[in-house]
Amino acid sequence: MAAGEIERALAQVDAEHERAVAFLAELVRTPSDNPPGDCAPHAEHAKALLEELGFEVETDPVPQELVRANGMVAATNLIVRHRFGDGPTLALNAHGDVVPPGLGWTADPYRADIRDGWMLGRGVAVSKSDIAAQAFALKALVEAGVPLAGTVELHVTCDEEAGGEIGPARLLAEGLTRPDFAICPGFSYAVVTAHNGCLHLEVEVTGRSAHAAQPESGRDAIAAAIAIIRRIYAYADGLADRRSAYQGIDNPTCVVGLISGGINTNVVADRVTFRLDRRIIPEEAPETAEEELRALIADAAGALDGIKVHVRRILLARPFLPVAGAEHLAQVVAENAARFLGEAVPLTAVPLYADARHYAAAGIPTIMYGAGPRTLAEANAHRADERLPLETLRIATKTLVASAARLLAPR
Repeated sequence: MAAGEIERALAQVDAEHERAVAFLAELVRTPSDNPPGDCAPHAEHAKALLEELGFEVETDPVPQELVRANGMVAATNLIVRHRFGDGPTLALNAHGDVVPPGLGWTADPYRADIRDGWMLGRGVAVSKSDIAAQAFALKALVEAGVPLAGTVELHVTCDEEAGGEIGPARLLAEGLTRPDFAICPGFSYAVVTAHNGCLHLEVEVTGRSAHAAQPESGRDAIAAAIAIIRRIYAYADGLADRRSAYQGIDNPTCVVGLISGGINTNVVADRVTFRLDRRIIPEEAPETAEEELRALIADAAGALDGIKVHVRRILLARPFLPVAGAEHLAQVVAENAARFLGEAVPLTAVPLYADARHYAAAGIPTIMYGAGPRTLAEANAHRADERLPLETLRIATKTLVASAARLLAPR
């Protein structure tokens, strides 16, 4: 590998940094909240921005019935492919959908303000910055003429917040891509090699309404739901004893995150619906976790007279685990990240779940790495004032350039 071309590519990253920041700001200024999941407009704008960089962009409009089945309104996947020569394919994946902004912002979440070297905005860290880093890394490799033996692909999807089934999972299942390596969004100070799985269940508790002045004539769904939720939280307390051996992951968790129900203040509630989130550590079998919860809920409901309970699975995201070849990929990225960051970059695991699991489930060596501060908390990810230190956009872009050069080096 000629060092001159790589150095030219790295120099181009520096020269194009302000343009990359402007590219990122454009993505942040295009809302893509999921829910509701009307993300096709963001994909259309991202396509236009990528074409301005000189890329040919393939589109995969997801059929409407699949979009609705996954709780979204509109979704389009984007693929950019650049073949440098014969050899393996490296996929760089990032998602454009974001969680809704919520309350507490000190700036407009879609204005992309910059304060003291940090950009603020919904999705700036998770993971629109990675779309920018990946695009400008590929641009630098192409324009510097780095002689690679293989292909680099950009996969821009828009359903990570809904589970990734019509994004990366669809691209792989439909044969639209078959990479040999994959790098998915992460943060600059670590290379992630594993993550938790997640189970979402919806529990519908049905009783019988009655006037609040005569509550004994009804069957109170709220009281029943409280009894079931108490059992769930007692179960959750016991999960602390199940420890994971993966650095960065502690133990499984279980919380009830959403509750709705009731008719009016003066009416005994006839129905309550709640949803729970059960995080699954890599050592657990997802099916066993679901069986435990269903059995617990059925047992709790069995003790409640006149109450019916229906449980529905909303999501089952399996844990992301390393596959053969992932260790080499992780080491290459960690070494290059340390070079540009100026400190050691560890290999770790994280308790959240992400799209990386879809690539690994297909047998593709996969890691998570990208622009961002040290932690999700420091980035205010999924919270008010989500933010990104813009210098990490430069660092991540350079790391991707150097890593692609090693992974696709001519033999």
